[in-house]
Amino acid sequence: MGGSFMESTVHNQEIEKHRAKWYANWRFITAGIIIIMALVIAAGCYYQANHFNAQIKINGIKVGGMSADQALKELKTSVLKNVIYIGNQQILDGKDTKMVFSDKDLPDVKKLLKKQWTFFPSSKEKNFSLLPTNQDQYRNQTLKKQLEEKLIAMNKGLKAPKDAAVRLDQGKIIVANSISGEQYDVASLLKDFEKSKYISEIQLNPLYIQPIKEDSEFIKNQQKKLEEFLAQTVDYKVQDKVYPLKAGELIKNASISKDLQIKIDDSNEIKNRIAKINNTQSTLNKDFKFKTHSGSVISVKAKGYGWAIDVKKEIPRIVKAFENGKKSVSASNIYGHGWNGEGYGYDITANNGIGDTYAEVSLANQRIWIYKNGKLVVTTNVVTGTHDNRHETSPGVWYVLYKETNAVLTGRENGKITYQTPVKYWAPFTNDGQGFHDASWRGNWGSKTYLTSGSHGCVNTPPSIMQTVYANLSTYEPVIVY
Repeated sequence: MGGSFMESTVHNQEIEKHRAKWYANWRFITAGIIIIMALVIAAGCYYQANHFNAQIKINGIKVGGMSADQALKELKTSVLKNVIYIGNQQILDGKDTKMVFSDKDLPDVKKLLKKQWTFFPSSKEKNFSLLPTNQDQYRNQTLKKQLEEKLIAMNKGLKAPKDAAVRLDQGKIIVANSISGEQYDVASLLKDFEKSKYISEIQLNPLYIQPIKEDSEFIKNQQKKLEEFLAQTVDYKVQDKVYPLKAGELIKNASISKDLQIKIDDSNEIKNRIAKINNTQSTLNKDFKFKTHSGSVISVKAKGYGWAIDVKKEIPRIVKAFENGKKSVSASNIYGHGWNGEGYGYDITANNGIGDTYAEVSLANQRIWIYKNGKLVVTTNVVTGTHDNRHETSPGVWYVLYKETNAVLTGRENGKITYQTPVKYWAPFTNDGQGFHDASWRGNWGSKTYLTSGSHGCVNTPPSIMQTVYANLSTYEPVIVY
């Protein structure tokens, strides 16, 4: 029994010794493995920190496993194909160029290297975009210009969009809907080109010119502007009367520009209104109601004296007044049958348009009366044109054309001079040479003289009073012959 116990004890001790030795060897091996792994990891981390991961690209160029210096060298030697796509359509194939990277770009490459670093090697794909410090003149200028020209040329064959439009049509404000087109938005595509990645194939998303929509704020502003326009009134002043011209009544068709400027397309109603005003108020070719020296009222037709509105010339002024938002406009284009087409009498409204300063010539009475400011200043017997078809003094409302002293009157018949007579005072009132003058050669001033031996149409006035008559005649003042 004792021997067996001793043997068992010795055996156990041997086992423990083997265990201790094995454990010591295991610890040594494990420490070695850890050290080796640490060295491997350290070496890997160092490598990883200085090299790009396997699936890394810069501007589409593979730089996986390369250091920053190696990657920059690869970029320097890489070729740009300069192909431009819009959507899936290739529209431009530029010439091949090299990337313009230089040593100045190394810091930026290193930044990308640092940015892509992972503790363990990564196979994740990533494409970095990097612009060189030096500008690529071909891409930034030449290729961009080629792209612009190409897009413009392509647009010529493509359907243009149509903006929504507001117009006045037959008195109603109409909004025409917009229509989409196929033309490219050149400006926006060029901006996208400037922002595109520095790679061989430039992919641009299709961008089209967009029409102004009918529900846009711009169209609403145009509608509002037209509504305000139709509520507008232009006061048209003719002599002492004012005629309100309402846009809503007179303007049926108009357009409005993008800068909110309204253009009247149809002025027929305006023309009709001005013509009506002209017919109502003008005196040209009409009969003047005239109260004679005796108090009787007669009608005398306007001849040299009288005025009318030139409707055709007046319309553009009124149209412009409406378009520019003016509140009033005065009649301007006035004409008549005067010596130079003047419309005399426009500024006179009293006494049915004749006023209170005028010369009255009665053929029946062979007498004249001259009034100044409503008062008779001189009256005298006269001899007018011989009572026949050739020489009779012309009835009508005329005006004094001009005044001249020491004049020579020349008579003509059938193109030949029939007489040349000097006079001291001369004041013509018709365009064919009838007027007031002294007649020193005349001895008979009887009231019937003109029937057989009157003048050649002029109003012969006794020399003794002609100076007074001449002094009280004023240029452009009416002469009423009846």
